[in-house]
Amino acid sequence: MAYRVVLGVSGSVAAYRAADLARELMRSNCEVRVCLTDAAQQFVTAALFEALTGLPCLQDTFEEPVRGRMAHIDWARQADLLIIAPGSANTMAKLAHGEGDDMLTTLALAYRGPLLVAPAMNPAMFEHAATQAAIATLRSRGAVIVEPAVGDVACGENGQGKLASISTIVREAAQILSRGQWLAGRHILITGGPTHEPIDAVRFVGNRSSGKMAVALARAATLCGASVTLVLGPTDVVVPDGVEVRRVQTAVQMLEACQRVLPSADGVIGCAAVADYRPSQTIDGKRRRTDEPWSLELIPNPDIIAELAAKRKPGAWALGFAAEPADDPSVAREKVTAKGLDGIALNNVSRTDIGFGSDNNEVRLLMTDGREAESGLRSKLGVGLWLFEKLHEFGLVSN
Repeated sequence: MAYRVVLGVSGSVAAYRAADLARELMRSNCEVRVCLTDAAQQFVTAALFEALTGLPCLQDTFEEPVRGRMAHIDWARQADLLIIAPGSANTMAKLAHGEGDDMLTTLALAYRGPLLVAPAMNPAMFEHAATQAAIATLRSRGAVIVEPAVGDVACGENGQGKLASISTIVREAAQILSRGQWLAGRHILITGGPTHEPIDAVRFVGNRSSGKMAVALARAATLCGASVTLVLGPTDVVVPDGVEVRRVQTAVQMLEACQRVLPSADGVIGCAAVADYRPSQTIDGKRRRTDEPWSLELIPNPDIIAELAAKRKPGAWALGFAAEPADDPSVAREKVTAKGLDGIALNNVSRTDIGFGSDNNEVRLLMTDGREAESGLRSKLGVGLWLFEKLHEFGLVSN
């Protein structure tokens, strides 16, 4: 079955090379649909791409090749990959800021799959702080940026700005599309968010976890082809389409929900910040304030990821997360063994740039066999994608 690729062509002299890109993608078992910006049409025509691909080429925001069907929604939902090549400074800025004033940017806003952008422009434009900020924003959201080459550009200047080679873009696209097969047919169970252990009707024992990392992992897993069940503690983070979510409040509820899913899970990721203790008794109603001291007895909660790892089905893998106040891996290494895990992702929650509630993260992956890898600072979606790439590289996840 051919992959479905939408190729967005924006206003750059390099737009003519998009014809070769479309042809090479088709030779790589891709069905290619092309969308042109208004500026791109100053260099290439819809007729060219329709002749090459045998499919309609979108140009206008309100165009409907199939009458009564909104093309930007249909194309976005059906695509396995969106490629913007060449990516002009203007189009990348629109993508970064969420603008949708033409068919391509509107389609991109409706699209939820992997994005590949290959910039092409004058070297000074590429180096401009605004362009670099747009690229950084797109990268932070998980987009793959194929860096332009260094050489002579159309205006006669020399520098970094030439569209990357067609073979490089196709190779990157193939890698992204193959990633969508790593977990095809696999069911992944992920825990996320905090747990709230009630003291009375209005108070609880909990923590500051936002659930963003677990939701990002769920999104990354679906991009790798998996079906995902996310058992999520109390959080306002929006769960992406295509993820089955089971909401819970307490650690005991989380464990029970996971146990119902565990028999079908091919992999388990414990990303939840489970409260280690809960009140031994819950007070009915609200405890009123007095001038007397109040002692609260706490009892241990179940170690959810350890119990899931111990009872996983044969052949399933288990990965934990260790939120630590320092970069010292010794405690995380002990957890890998003590909890019976295949690996653990260590992140330093004392850092304000990657701590609780941040949109970014940086983890150190420690495998039970001694192998290690560091993600570097990325968006949480970027960390999730990197993590599955490493698990695939290490042979833990495969199809």
